[in-house]
Amino acid sequence: MKIIFMGTPDFGVPSLEILYNAGYDIVGVITAPDRMGGRGRKTVIESPIKKFATHKGLNILQPTNLKNKDFLEDLKSLNADIQVVVAFRMLPVAVWDMPPLGTYNLHGSLLPQYRGAAPINWAVINGEVQTGVTSFKLKHEIDTGSILLQQKIPIYPSDNATDLHNRMMYVGSDIVYETVNLVDKGKVQLIEQNDNLVSHAPKLNRENTKLVFNTSCEKAHNLIRGLSEYPAAWFNLGDKTVKVYKSEIEIEAHNSKIGSILSDNKSFIKIACANGYLHLKEIQLTGKKRMSVKTFLNGFDMTSFI
Repeated sequence: MKIIFMGTPDFGVPSLEILYNAGYDIVGVITAPDRMGGRGRKTVIESPIKKFATHKGLNILQPTNLKNKDFLEDLKSLNADIQVVVAFRMLPVAVWDMPPLGTYNLHGSLLPQYRGAAPINWAVINGEVQTGVTSFKLKHEIDTGSILLQQKIPIYPSDNATDLHNRMMYVGSDIVYETVNLVDKGKVQLIEQNDNLVSHAPKLNRENTKLVFNTSCEKAHNLIRGLSEYPAAWFNLGDKTVKVYKSEIEIEAHNSKIGSILSDNKSFIKIACANGYLHLKEIQLTGKKRMSVKTFLNGFDMTSFI
């Protein structure tokens, strides 16, 4: 069985690796074009998928336009039986409908929950205690295809989105392997998604990553967990932006103004929420490095903000 693998970030690397190690015939790897980055944007940055594929000597395609005629002809010439997609981008019909055995995608949630671009983040942000991964056969509407396999994954109170991501990508690789194995053996049994259970995981942006404090401490804390390590929850401190990577909560009745900042200017910064205080533990001020609050207070005077 000839496989084309599509993916870009490190989330997909274990899935590509498990298929490669299993001896499947990976006839092509489709990933994002290289980009320029680093100081002065003079460094060529390759995707983690490309780096792995290059190391293993796999055939790599990096289209800028998935509808480009030349790319579609190159894709067709590979004569793949199946395409596997892990953390890539939305595919046009001409691409996902090409292989005779279909195109299967790995999604970072228990579909139909958290359809969308950021399922791992939103599961943590919403205080879920469980999520999972799903393999499904692609069709036109995004994340709506019929389910083949699912695996539940716990979310621990100490988890941030990065912790969960790093566990999920290995559980996901096992699901990808099992998916390909079932297709290879002709043992596919698909289940339609229940549209009554749909929830969404929209793309993260400046607005939905901003910390607000007229809510519970738990909600603010979960937003921080769900956006750490990237892109990080934030709030304004004067004319500066503070990104928050770690926090703790203190539930207690208080008379402080919601959103007011309390600090001893030595060891702690806490912000009043509706049902207590959000203690900031690890932050980054605009133009500064990420650091503990105690280290931050060694060089920053909070007097004018408290």
